[in-house]
Amino acid sequence: MTGLRYVYAVCRPFEASAEDVPAGVAGVPPRQLPHGGLIAIVGTVPEDDFAEGPLRAHLEDLDWLTATARAHQGVIDALTSVTTPLPLRLATVFRDDSGVRAMLEEREDDFHRALDRLDGRVEWGVKVYAEAERREPPEGPQETSEPRKAASGRDYLRRRRVQHHAQDEMREDTERFARGLHELLSGCAEDSLLHSPQNPALSGASGRNVLNAAYLVPRSASEAFVERVQREESGIPGVRVELTGPWAAYSFSGVDGGSGS
Repeated sequence: MTGLRYVYAVCRPFEASAEDVPAGVAGVPPRQLPHGGLIAIVGTVPEDDFAEGPLRAHLEDLDWLTATARAHQGVIDALTSVTTPLPLRLATVFRDDSGVRAMLEEREDDFHRALDRLDGRVEWGVKVYAEAERREPPEGPQETSEPRKAASGRDYLRRRRVQHHAQDEMREDTERFARGLHELLSGCAEDSLLHSPQNPALSGASGRNVLNAAYLVPRSASEAFVERVQREESGIPGVRVELTGPWAAYSFSGVDGGSGS
């Protein structure tokens, strides 16, 4: 079979019907490549796009990168519904099937340890965002639609101090809520991990990201975990909790894609 081998994930043998397999990267449905007691989920991709030079250029193309990441994630999501996959890094590519088998053999012990730990478990993501800063409450009735002006420089400085104090208070309340929520949810999960806050310019999400955490939860306990998150409300205006998942256990797999050859 011509073309390079794109590896999505490593897992143990499982059964899945052909209609359960989505179109993958480059529009090619993935297949199972067995070696020993492991399965690599692979697709064939064109060398013109995925050889080292072209791939490096493509990774600078946001549209191409987004489309490839979505196709990659679609395969991982389908796998997660039927087995426990260990997702590999986006654009993990090998020259041919023998290169993939060599990788499976070389890292066999690591893969089995990770699969033993993650079997029957999924990852849930929880984020806390502060949408807006608390505003200074109006002082008395407003007779016109014009903004209220400070009566003096001293009045202006006083109002600014009130605004800054309110904003500081909101930040402290939000961060206190986020710490408490993480502690609570960590007690409901087998493992947890704090990621760095997301940059809104990159994520596209509105508001300041205060908590960005991942939780490893047994599938059988996922419904209770979701209900627990949904019951938690900050009570702070402009603060929201966002739950995502279930995902393959990216944050807890302890494996990386390695490099192709």
